[in-house]
Amino acid sequence: MHTVYIAMGTNLGDRPGNLKKVVRDLSPKVTPEALSPVYETEPWGFEEQPDFLNQVIRAETDLEPHELLVFLKDLEKQMGRQQTIRYGPRVIDLDILFYDDLVIETPELTIPHPNMAERSFVLVPLADLAPELFHPVIGKKIRDLLPGVDTSTVHLYSEASQS
Repeated sequence: MHTVYIAMGTNLGDRPGNLKKVVRDLSPKVTPEALSPVYETEPWGFEEQPDFLNQVIRAETDLEPHELLVFLKDLEKQMGRQQTIRYGPRVIDLDILFYDDLVIETPELTIPHPNMAERSFVLVPLADLAPELFHPVIGKKIRDLLPGVDTSTVHLYSEASQS
């Protein structure tokens, strides 16, 4: 079995429901072990869109890295994700952050995720789950990457406060 960390983001439709559906639909190929809290974050890259809900999951899988990528992209399509503008609105976005301690760089897949160290919406929930996780390319623990990003737009999400 392989340990993987997957970032999940959604800003269209039933955002909390989208995250819950992904967690359910990962099984049996990917077995969730732990979930970070859910955070509401401002859009990144293309700002004229609704706020996102972001969460990170730690899971186990027997899938090889490229098989996992294909499985996650298929899951995105099944949930209704359509290709739009880069960094645009989406029902769901699934990114492989880490796969064991592998470093992979192919045209289709880069692990660890190449931009995570600049993205507070990834680092904050990842630090909740695995603050001591070591980034093999940057050479730092996740908790040590947090001071390098602006976390002011990342807020703990509560469904109760949204009603």
